[in-house]
Amino acid sequence: MKKNTFHLIILSLLTVISLFVPVETVSAADNALDKIQEKGTLVIGTSADFPPYEFHSTIDGKDTIVGMDISIAQKIAEDLGVELKIEDIGFDSLLPALESEKVDMVISGMSPTDERKQSVDFSNVYYTGGQNIVVREADKEIYTSADDLTGMKVGVQTGSLQEILAKEQMPDSEMLSLTKTTDLILALKTNKIEAILMEKPSAEAYIGNDDQLVTFDGGFLLEDGEQGSAIAFKKGAQSLVEAVNTSLTEISNQDLISGYLEEAGTYLQSAQQGTNGDEESSNSIFNYWQYFLKGTGYTILISVVSVFFGSILGIGLSFMRMSENKIMHFSATAYVEFVRGTPMMIQVMFIYFAVGYLINIPALASGIIAVSLNSAAYICEIIRSGLNSVPKGQAEAARSLGMSKNISMRQIIFPQALKNIWPALGNEFITVIKESSIVSIIGVSDLIFQTKVVTSVSYRGIAPLVVTMIIYFILTFSLTKLLNHYEGKMNHD
Repeated sequence: MKKNTFHLIILSLLTVISLFVPVETVSAADNALDKIQEKGTLVIGTSADFPPYEFHSTIDGKDTIVGMDISIAQKIAEDLGVELKIEDIGFDSLLPALESEKVDMVISGMSPTDERKQSVDFSNVYYTGGQNIVVREADKEIYTSADDLTGMKVGVQTGSLQEILAKEQMPDSEMLSLTKTTDLILALKTNKIEAILMEKPSAEAYIGNDDQLVTFDGGFLLEDGEQGSAIAFKKGAQSLVEAVNTSLTEISNQDLISGYLEEAGTYLQSAQQGTNGDEESSNSIFNYWQYFLKGTGYTILISVVSVFFGSILGIGLSFMRMSENKIMHFSATAYVEFVRGTPMMIQVMFIYFAVGYLINIPALASGIIAVSLNSAAYICEIIRSGLNSVPKGQAEAARSLGMSKNISMRQIIFPQALKNIWPALGNEFITVIKESSIVSIIGVSDLIFQTKVVTSVSYRGIAPLVVTMIIYFILTFSLTKLLNHYEGKMNHD
């Protein structure tokens, strides 16, 4: 039996390793453009927290992603004769989404650096905006150049050109990398950092809507490949690159960029005046209740579905772990240990990007699958420990009365174990509600995702967080009371 177990371990290791072994493939003909025109949609990936390039705005009571980049993408889609579809993803996840073909191209104020060119193809540069530093208005006399920030903590967006510039040209400054620009603005306003490195148009957009911030030219030295913004494509999509470059040339010849920026400025001004266009009501965070409601609905949906499927899988895994069949026992044990030994964030990204490379799984479905699989491992251990807590004499007494193993488990063992399982099971359900927020990294519109949208739209950092904390508390407190009610009924039985 030890030999069989050893063979199973080797087989499992070989299976895992095979997932990461590169496979030689014959390069296919470039049909990127044909595929887009055949399906009738152009899917772009962007990180919509970067005004005036791309950001959220409320138009006719509906949350809409707008900005200069979106206008450019719309022009490209029209030239290709297809509809535009926008995927809002964290900036550091945009290139993985492109590689796994979740999106057809990435347009997000991205600079065509040499490092990125090794992984993706780029269009011609369509806009050059410069690099600025944003500081608090109260510190405008203290920090007037990059040299003044020596030894200070500066913020940059993860995976951005500004992160590279900070590492290379501000080595004596401490760096804080965050995925969302709105999080960086919040960190600056709450004195967690002293400055933010940001694209000039984006910096001017933020200070134009916040009198607590000021900006100035960072004076950074840029190489030719680091100048300006371009559109990223998957390697080998030359037909699509050429078609997009044709549209970009037309945009340049007709000087459409200035009009796109002016339109973006109009949306920014509307956002500053609140969703109702009433400047007096703009300070009320409750103007954005639709965002919180949508996010709460998605959070509840993800939690309920994940708990349901996670419980079914967890029960099956617990019986497999208690089985005398060595293969079933080993498989369940390996699954539980692997899931508990890896972060849920990695699991979510693996299912969405890696598994999605083989099967196109939508972001919401990927999030539910990941949370369900993760929860199943913990529910498995909760149920297994509860079943083992019932004295063996109970099973022996049931068998002596002529009950089969299945009947004794259903009628005698499990009802007793449920009393021991219930508190821990309830804690797991509550944990799922909170940890489901991790799906926001792949663009699922849960409560955390919508909170960041509100922060971007309203230019307020603290108030959206307060509202979100209250909503999470209401959800978890209500569930706790419900679970305690049924726990009390069990104790009286």
